[in-house]
Amino acid sequence: MPLDENATRSELVSLGARLRALRTQRGWTLDELAQRADLSKSYLSRLEDGDRQPSIAALLSLAQAHRMPLAALFGPPETKSDYSIVRAGEAAIHQGNRLQYIPLSQTGRAANMQPIRVIVPADREGDEMYQHDGEEWLYVLSGVLRLTLAGETLVLHPGDAAHFNARAPHRLAAEGGGEAEIILVACAAPKMLLDSYL
Repeated sequence: MPLDENATRSELVSLGARLRALRTQRGWTLDELAQRADLSKSYLSRLEDGDRQPSIAALLSLAQAHRMPLAALFGPPETKSDYSIVRAGEAAIHQGNRLQYIPLSQTGRAANMQPIRVIVPADREGDEMYQHDGEEWLYVLSGVLRLTLAGETLVLHPGDAAHFNARAPHRLAAEGGGEAEIILVACAAPKMLLDSYL
């Protein structure tokens, strides 16, 4: 009976997601897992992307590195963890609403708190105001940030912080001809977070 290529691809993608979840829950980089399992980083990356069919020997090495039975590698990805680690250089830069941002947690958008690093470009266009349930706290890392909040304009410098009710109309912009970089933590009451930024 011929193999169903779509089903095989689906299984490989599912296995890859499980392997990535196991690695990130332990706070390991691809390099660290490669060393523990005696496999190459590029091979592991392709496994996690679902682009490579693993050998039995590779699966045994991964199970030993994770200190779990081989069959546990094929279970559903764990959805709950007591911690989340985001390593420098591993988090992807996203674009949304003419902002660049990097999630600083891998707990998912259903978590109560969403920390992100935001880069506000010097040439950010538009004048839209945003509002959503919950609250936001931000800290300026570099550049000069113009925070428009409920009709008031606040200029924040590196080291300055702001905490506000996110239901108040607000907008972020850079001042002084350069970009501004901030850490932003959003907490929403019952609804998903950061929808207004995506």
